[in-house]
Formats: sequence, C-alpha cells, structure tokens
Amino acid sequence: MDEDSRYEAVRSRDARFDGAFFFAVRTTGIYCRPSCPAVTPKRPHVRFFATAAAAQGSGFRACRRCRPDAVPGSAEWNVRADAVGRAMRLIADGVVDREGVAGLAARLGYSARQVQRQLTGELGAGPVALARAQRAHAARVLLQTTGLPVTEIAFASGFASVRQFNDTVRAVYATTPSGLRAAAPRGGRTAAPSAGIPLRLAHRGPYRAGPVFDLLEREAVPGVEDMSGTPGTRTYRRTLRLPYGTGIAAVGERAHTGTGAHPGGWLDARVHLTDPRDLTTAVHRLRRLFDLDADPYAVDGRLGADPRLAPLVAARPGLRSPGATDPDELAVRALVGPADAAELVRRHGKMLDAPCGSLTHLFPEPAVLAGATDGALGALTAALADGTVRLDPGADRDTAGDALAAVPGLDERTIAVIRTRALGDPDVAPPGPDAPDSWRPWRSYALNHLRAAGELE
Repeated sequence: MDEDSRYEAVRSRDARFDGAFFFAVRTTGIYCRPSCPAVTPKRPHVRFFATAAAAQGSGFRACRRCRPDAVPGSAEWNVRADAVGRAMRLIADGVVDREGVAGLAARLGYSARQVQRQLTGELGAGPVALARAQRAHAARVLLQTTGLPVTEIAFASGFASVRQFNDTVRAVYATTPSGLRAAAPRGGRTAAPSAGIPLRLAHRGPYRAGPVFDLLEREAVPGVEDMSGTPGTRTYRRTLRLPYGTGIAAVGERAHTGTGAHPGGWLDARVHLTDPRDLTTAVHRLRRLFDLDADPYAVDGRLGADPRLAPLVAARPGLRSPGATDPDELAVRALVGPADAAELVRRHGKMLDAPCGSLTHLFPEPAVLAGATDGALGALTAALADGTVRLDPGADRDTAGDALAAVPGLDERTIAVIRTRALGDPDVAPPGPDAPDSWRPWRSYALNHLRAAGELE
C-alpha cells in the first residue's frame, strides 16, 4: 500500500488493516489503528508507521480510544520466511527480553548489527524498541486486569527497573502506571493473581471458531488438555511449559465480533501463570495456536476465486489454520497420534505442582523422550533435543523441512503436518501432486477447507 491508499483506509475506518500499519497525527501527538472511531485528521497532519514501536519512537502516544497496542499482529510476520519475519516472531515470543539482541541475532544466524539495520530500515524500529512496545502492552494488561503491586508488574512485564517502567508507561500512554490502572473498566481487575489474567485475544475479520475447536477436541491429550461445554460454547484448556514457569490457559469458543463493514473481534481467554513474566510468551503462543494474526480477507479473496474452493470459502469465511503452543510437542504428536501421546504423558510427563481438575501434567520434553524411546520417535526426539531440527518461532522453514526429511521414519504427510502446525507455514502443499498455483500462498488454508468439507481426511 502507498500512503494515499493507507489514508483511504483510515478515512473509511477499515479494520482489515488494524495491525498492518498505524497512523499518527502531528497536531495531537497521538497514534491510532486505522479503524479508530475518532474524527479523521486532515491528510497533511498524518504520518504512517509499520509498527507501534516506530510510532512510539517518533514521540507519539497511544490513543486511549482505539488502543492501537491491542490490535492483532500483522499477518505479514507469520507469512514471511525472511530474516525480518523470523525476527518479529521471535520478538513476539519474548526472546529479546530473555536473551537480548545478541540472543536474537544468534538464533537468526546474523550479527546484532545486521539485525538492527534490517529491522530499523524496514520497520522504523530496532529489536529493543519493538520489545519495549511489547513490554508496555503487557504492563497495561497486568495493571488493568490484576491486583499485582505496581513494582511487581514492572519486572513481570520485562522491564529492567521501576524507573524504566514508569518512563515507558508515561511515554506510551501519557499517564502514570497508577493512572493507567485507575482507567480500567470497573470490575475488570481480578482480586489476586491466582484468579488468572483475563484476556481478549483480538483477531481481524471473521473467525470460524467451530472447526478449530473441533480439531482441538479430537486431538486432546488427557492430562494436558481438556474441552468442556457444547459446540458453540466450548472452553478449551491446556497446560503450558513457559520460559520462567508453567501455566494453564482457558480459551472460549464464542467469537465476539465488532461492528462495521469489516469487523474484527476477539476470543475470551484466561491465563494462570506461576510467574507473570511469562505473560507475553503465553499470549503469543495462544495466538499461534488459534491463528489469530491471520488475514482472512487476503486468504478468502485468493481461495474464493478458485472454482473448486469458492463454495467452501463462502460456507466457512474466516476459516483458520491452527498452529501449536509448543512446536516440539506438536511434532511428537503428529508422529504418534493422540492415543500414544496420552501414554507418553502418563509415563514421562511432568506433573504440575498444582493440578487443576483434569489438567495434571506437562507434555514430556524431547530430551526426556529421546532417552526413553526408540525407532522414529526416538530419532525425532533426539533431533529436537540436540538442535538438529529447530521448530522455534524463528526457525527457517525450509531448513527445518530438510532436517525433518533426514529423520528416519518420518513420512511426507507427517512432515507436512509439522510444517503447517509447528512452524505455522501457511503454504504447505499436500504430499503427492502439487496443489494448483492459484492456491498460493495459502495452500495450508485450502487444505483445511477441503478437510472441513469432508473432501480430505
């Protein structure tokens, strides 16, 4: 998009572009999402930015009306396989907060200077600024939804000091942490962290929740996952292994939808964490699992033009391609199936310190399984444990695919599932003859439509 087309999106308050870009108003010093309901500013007063971090770095504050920090992530970062796309996925997973820019660069196979130059050149913000914007959003969520003391929130959000935390909140939201907390809706804050952190997991456009929850219900592994309720009102729960501790997440099936010609919406969720520093990572992994950063307009527009897929897309607009909260776990489950996965949990899973109903265990890590299994499973878990196969958010998908193909016992179908779900690849073709070129770059979504219609197993 050029700047004129971006301004037209702002004039029409087009929610399709929320998260794809941001605009700021020079006369007010505020930046917004494209669908902001405020009066449209005059064109000469508007500046455009690729990221919220770039807008913040230029001195603009987040709009209190449209909350631009809470938009869905740009679909571009999940589609792109280059260094910038991989870097954005790693930053979203909290790598910069945990490992610094040097750790991010090492995972990408570049120098820290190269990473800084690429991100700043394309996005207007480097990895530190991008991580800072993410920390600010996490701080706002914790301030407005939990009763944690402000000092604890500062460190839980990833800030190195309380002063840095206070300065960032003032710069991004034009208020103090206490003021931000006071602005929370009445009744929106939990009495204690043990009650969990309520979240709205935003998505753009229509969201076809039923098929996603159907899949999760079919695949659910006892002890690690459960599903309650009836279709349309189900709640999916699962345990999470996170960098600083463990968690339990619950996500509701009913998608809440906004208004307008191009509405977005959200899924209600609640996350219980043993360490609140894991909030950003937990949210990112849930977003990947439910494919919440997808652009359904781009996907449906491309696939809906194909004669074979057109009626399927019309019947299920907004159909998603589910991912995984733990790529290594997904790879193992893709190989062994639900029944054997349940047995692996029973024999090798780690019990939670505080089980919650039927959720009692974490799925066993590859290093544990590598020493206790043989055959294809032993080969796969050994490759995951020693890093021969990398499936983290910053992994190069083609490199990972080649490494998976070298693992004895993995067939093309299993590798395709791992690429689609663990690596979040939107363009995985079925084994055998290639799918039509007209389905690119959304072949993974095309296959989901065919499965939903009963045309594929």
